[in-house]
Amino acid sequence: MLGLYLHIPFCSAICNYCNFNRGLFEPGLKDRYVSALEREIREAGRGEAVDTIFFGGGTPSLLEPAEIGQLIRACRDGFAVVTGAEVTLETNPETSSAERMEQFRAAGVNRVSFGVQSFRDEELKRLGRIHSASRARLAVRETRRAGIDNISLDLMMWLPQQTAAHWQESVDALIEVGPEHASLYMLELYPNAPLKEDMARSGWSLAPDDDAADMYLWSLERLAQSGYQQYEISNVARPERRSRHNLKYWEDGEWLGFGCGAHSTRDGVRWKNASATEEYIRRVSAGEALVSETRQLSRAEQMEEALFTGLRLTDGIDLASVTSRYGSDVWTRYGEALTPFVQDGLVIREGSRLRLSRNGMLVANEILQVFV
Repeated sequence: MLGLYLHIPFCSAICNYCNFNRGLFEPGLKDRYVSALEREIREAGRGEAVDTIFFGGGTPSLLEPAEIGQLIRACRDGFAVVTGAEVTLETNPETSSAERMEQFRAAGVNRVSFGVQSFRDEELKRLGRIHSASRARLAVRETRRAGIDNISLDLMMWLPQQTAAHWQESVDALIEVGPEHASLYMLELYPNAPLKEDMARSGWSLAPDDDAADMYLWSLERLAQSGYQQYEISNVARPERRSRHNLKYWEDGEWLGFGCGAHSTRDGVRWKNASATEEYIRRVSAGEALVSETRQLSRAEQMEEALFTGLRLTDGIDLASVTSRYGSDVWTRYGEALTPFVQDGLVIREGSRLRLSRNGMLVANEILQVFV
């Protein structure tokens, strides 16, 4: 079934490492944007079955609960949203309260994803985050009291001045808080990130690559001991709590994106909406085409995408299934390039199944280049 992604581009502060399509919160602009977004959803709806709705950003929880409910209703009116659909709201701890979480739940949200990033206040300050570690802990407790029992937390490793002990402290704090799902990301600095200037000015450094690898491996072992199952390179979950929406990205699924800069993939076609918020609103209001980029993938490119994303999963890919779907034998095409990784134990081939070992995940980018 389809997934729906709704992009909310507003933030209460701009983090110094972020390269997402976002801007500072403006109440008037927000009101116009919500109206445009609802119109886009309603005009796109064709009654197709949908089992996930994901509010991403930005900080979607800056919208009022009534506005989130308004957009969920638009999705339900335009699409056949199934009973028990996963409805995720990305949020930051500083925008959370018990009352708002109760209202979001009443509006239809049943999964919340917190951008915590660290449980150490000094690290949060270096990242330009405006919440504290204690506020993050409280936000999770408030969300549980509101009756939402599917919570995800993001943590970032390889931060400026972060040691292995610091990272372990954050992982242990996450385990203590006890979310159903967690995403563990490596900090990536885009070329013009303000954080790069802050690091140069303050003399902050990153840990050596080997230390970062040790942080990653240690955290996965520690989380496994606490009942979390790794299912993707950067994601772990309690049993039956994997992100159903994000799995569409990794399992060769299809989704429709709404809002400024939102991406969609369907029937071998990938497209993207106009990125600028004002331009997006103007196009919706004028009844103009919203798509700014379109790409038709060839069958070969579709297969490459399926392999590239599917190998990020711990379950890996079924070679026979991919071969059947795309009409090209995977091992005949890529086996020679993959064999050295198999021999080194970085890629594991078991029957028709191909997957990365945990050490292979450390060099996943190198391995996955085989399919590009």
